[in-house]
Amino acid sequence: MGFSRAQEEAIRHRTGPMMVLAGPGSGKTPVITRRVSYLTGECGVNPADILVITFTRAAAAEMRERYEKLANGTSRTVFGTFHSVFFRILKFAYRYSAENIVREEQQAQMIRELIREARLEPEDEKEMVAGILSEISSVKGEMLDLRHYYSQNCPDEVFRAMYEGYEERMRKAGLIDFDDMMLMCRELFLQRPDILSAWQKRYRYILIDEFQDINRLQYEIVRMLAKPEDNLFIVGDDDQSIYRFRGAKPEIMLGFEADYPQAKRVLLDINYRCTKEISDASLRLISRNQKRFPKQIRTNGARGHEVITRIWPDPGQETLRIAQEIKGYLRAGYAPSDIA
Repeated sequence: MGFSRAQEEAIRHRTGPMMVLAGPGSGKTPVITRRVSYLTGECGVNPADILVITFTRAAAAEMRERYEKLANGTSRTVFGTFHSVFFRILKFAYRYSAENIVREEQQAQMIRELIREARLEPEDEKEMVAGILSEISSVKGEMLDLRHYYSQNCPDEVFRAMYEGYEERMRKAGLIDFDDMMLMCRELFLQRPDILSAWQKRYRYILIDEFQDINRLQYEIVRMLAKPEDNLFIVGDDDQSIYRFRGAKPEIMLGFEADYPQAKRVLLDINYRCTKEISDASLRLISRNQKRFPKQIRTNGARGHEVITRIWPDPGQETLRIAQEIKGYLRAGYAPSDIA
């Protein structure tokens, strides 16, 4: 595969922080895997010194598979999610095992018990359980002061009691949740500079995918881990930051260059996936967002039909119309895989 000038610049970045703005269809996964190959093959970096962090296990597995094909075999480079990386650190420090990680059904049962103890009568208990667990995660992930947190699911004092009750049950059972992994990592690094130093020497190059979805706590830990060399290579697209409801902080990416004034920035400016008509329409829409990095994106020459905008009075009619469109394409002889 040939690479564009911007892709080559990202791949061959040597040291120090870099931010890669990579929209959909811009080839970011090949860039990340090729960069790892460049560091190990041409720069002589020990593969074990490189850490690649993603947000899903599927993405981590895909990147590992692609890189190992380039490396013609297995590699000691770590490809993992935030949670797997942080739990790995805690395993060495506190001897945790998988049995210490709370299961979703255990969390739900704890919250159901607390709801009943608080004598709440929700219309939809399952929805309230999910909402309260989400709020507990937000309080931890954003490092909020519980005294000043205002719940969306129940009275504030009730939520505070439920939060403390949840934490007490977790401690008694010897369990931790995913947010605890991050909080405990941060506390460990702050209290034990020797342990932090050991992990800093272990992972001298850190690459992070989908950086627009990072939260404050994850970012703080990563910044500690990347010192003192700050070989922090972040890849993401601020235009795709849609997970604020689960703690993502897009302003972290927007402020990255303020935190790292020496950081280099590169825009992967070719969309290999979409036609020019689709790409141009999406840019016209997103350009109305004032809090974003300005981008000029081009396609690889593919052309198609103009984008048609339609409005329906309700989701039912919208779904019906989409189904009718699909049936029309099938009758015209299109294969299901060709319909998008």
